[in-house]
Amino acid sequence: MIRDQETLNQLLETIARFVRERLVPNEERVAEDDHIPEDIVAEMRELGLFGLSIPEEYGGLGLTVEEEVMANFEIGQTSPAFRSIMSTNNGIGSQGIIIDGTDDQKNTYLPRLATGEMIASFALTEPNAGSDAASLRTTACRDGDFYVVNGTKRFITNAPEASIFTLMARTDPSDKGAGGISAFIVEAGTPGLHLGKPDKKMGQKGAHTCDVIFDDCRVPAANVIGGREGQGFKTAMKVLDRGRLLISAACVGIAERLIRDCLRYASERQQFGKPIGEFQLIQAMLADSKAEAYAARCMVVDAARRKDEGRNVSTEAACCKMFASEMVGRVADRAVQLHGGAGYIADYGIERFYRDVRLLRIYEGTTQIQQLVIARNMLRDQA
Repeated sequence: MIRDQETLNQLLETIARFVRERLVPNEERVAEDDHIPEDIVAEMRELGLFGLSIPEEYGGLGLTVEEEVMANFEIGQTSPAFRSIMSTNNGIGSQGIIIDGTDDQKNTYLPRLATGEMIASFALTEPNAGSDAASLRTTACRDGDFYVVNGTKRFITNAPEASIFTLMARTDPSDKGAGGISAFIVEAGTPGLHLGKPDKKMGQKGAHTCDVIFDDCRVPAANVIGGREGQGFKTAMKVLDRGRLLISAACVGIAERLIRDCLRYASERQQFGKPIGEFQLIQAMLADSKAEAYAARCMVVDAARRKDEGRNVSTEAACCKMFASEMVGRVADRAVQLHGGAGYIADYGIERFYRDVRLLRIYEGTTQIQQLVIARNMLRDQA
């Protein structure tokens, strides 16, 4: 499905060089400051990283899923905070508009998302609605040409920096299920929209989340995605397959980075008169990590190709998200073990990745939710 292999190779080489020369040297700085420097964000914009998946007609690169997966293999080779700042523009923050938005909505927002002028955020999760997203309680009541929104969203990625929010709210109080949910585009600064204090997280410093509170927030009716009520949950589900594949690709990239760090350390660190890499138990950890990362890479590429062919990849995407996120957790754990005391000390950065990757098994669908999706799809297909 690669349209132009030479052009793609140039893009991937450019991203890899940017990661190696600009992002990796700033990992510790971002972790210490809990902030990505503005000059680095500006370079991301110049490289087009905010518009990887946005169609070319709106100023993006218009990558296929397979192409974007390949890009995420490279972007994943550094701290996930760098990916986080631009991932919502390429994924859940923009895909709903791309798939279901009206022409006016696409023309208004996609060009500015593609350049990174706007940062997108996806407001679905609530204090009492996480994995059970269809039970959300945020309401949007029609009032003339506006909807009045009330409710609280929780753990919303990029909310402190966001220019627009893709909001899921219940427009039909009589429908307690998914059919009563609609999707809205809400601009930051809209009266009645308030942000909570930034969350203090286990890891992924530099990637910010916080509560988003709607208190009689008046949203124009023209900002209902697709111009129709009751389609919001369907829109959210449509974007998840692609999002899960891209997170899986990032997991592969992080694992490959950790494996390189482990190989370097195993070759340099000496005990009992020789490099620890010569000991078979160390070799076993290296081999297991390599095999699992390779398996995850193959899974993600295969599922991405199926997605580009227009096939339903709900099961395959869930398989990738489940396996890759669990895989990178195991690789990170082995990396700490292989580095010994050095792996537990911040100077080497291994413990930072150990904390960072823990989130990958939770957001955009926990491992347990992926298991439910896979099994239910299998049983439905059997029936």
